[in-house]
Amino acid sequence: MSCFDRTGWVPVRTGESGDAVYRSGDGAAAYAKIAAPGRERDLQCERDRLLWLEGRGIPCPHVLEWHEDEACLVTAAVPGIPASDLPAEGLFAAWPSMVEMLAALHRLDPRACRFERRLEAMLTRARDVVARDAVNPDFLSDADRLLPPASLLARLEGAVPSLQALEVRDRVVCHGDATMANLMVDPETLRCTGFIDLGRLGVVDPYVDIALMLASAGETWTSDAQADAAFGALFRGLGIDHPDSDRAAFYLQLDPLTWG
Repeated sequence: MSCFDRTGWVPVRTGESGDAVYRSGDGAAAYAKIAAPGRERDLQCERDRLLWLEGRGIPCPHVLEWHEDEACLVTAAVPGIPASDLPAEGLFAAWPSMVEMLAALHRLDPRACRFERRLEAMLTRARDVVARDAVNPDFLSDADRLLPPASLLARLEGAVPSLQALEVRDRVVCHGDATMANLMVDPETLRCTGFIDLGRLGVVDPYVDIALMLASAGETWTSDAQADAAFGALFRGLGIDHPDSDRAAFYLQLDPLTWG
């Protein structure tokens, strides 16, 4: 298809990926994402994942157009606001429906999903990012920021064999970047309306999503009671009887090494 015509479109933001995002100015509630240099294949993969997810009962952006010449994806908007925009009380009220949405995604048959996000693939990506010295320190925790990325990666690799066995046993279809910015919520009803930014969707350990969801929400909670209640509700909603905090910590440390 021809290049995307920006006439009448309003620049919105440049996300962590570096892609340029525009909102339609005609009230049509559509968004256009144009790949940053070198990310053309990544945006095409996001398009393919959205097309696969449509019709499977998981609300997500509907693909409207694909412009091959400059790798531009145009989608209908998922209604609502990002959960990251909610205050603690609103997020706590929305949390049960967000857990329901994630659980519905995780219940999809992984055998029917051709997109893989296995631990080995994540490690391969992390090794490349670290080798290129492309780790963004802003994505790291305060403690991990004190370590050279190569040392952090080496420490994580020691836990890989046991985690690979758990991945084979427990693998599900994951969002892959289940932060509060990527779950949409109706600001009136405080019900989750769907997912956005699904370029990392794939079959992998459920703790990939669990780790990011808990850590991202943790930036909003104003009390330990909220955090503890949200923790328990998430694991109950996902049908996990014995939460594994070490497993969540592993994926939370690995994720920042896979961007860049």
